[in-house]
Amino acid sequence: MQLALNAMNERRQTPRVRVLKSGRIVVSDKAPKIECTIRNQSEGGCLLQVSTTFGVPHQFDLVMPDGVRRHCRVMWRTETRMGVAFQ
Repeated sequence: MQLALNAMNERRQTPRVRVLKSGRIVVSDKAPKIECTIRNQSEGGCLLQVSTTFGVPHQFDLVMPDGVRRHCRVMWRTETRMGVAFQ
């Protein structure tokens, strides 16, 4: 029953896989980068953990550990976590 409820509440287009990777949030090329941890990831987005989400804009670029830069849009946020969709 619990599995069925979780499946009904799931709104992601693709399933996420748990990962533990470091990343950097880029607000602008001249602003300091914000260190973050990528906690899970899919083709469409990821969960980021940061020291605080205060001051992080609604859209930004995320630099992955392999150097790939993805434009992101925040879908939800708490004090220290953000779910983002890749654009």
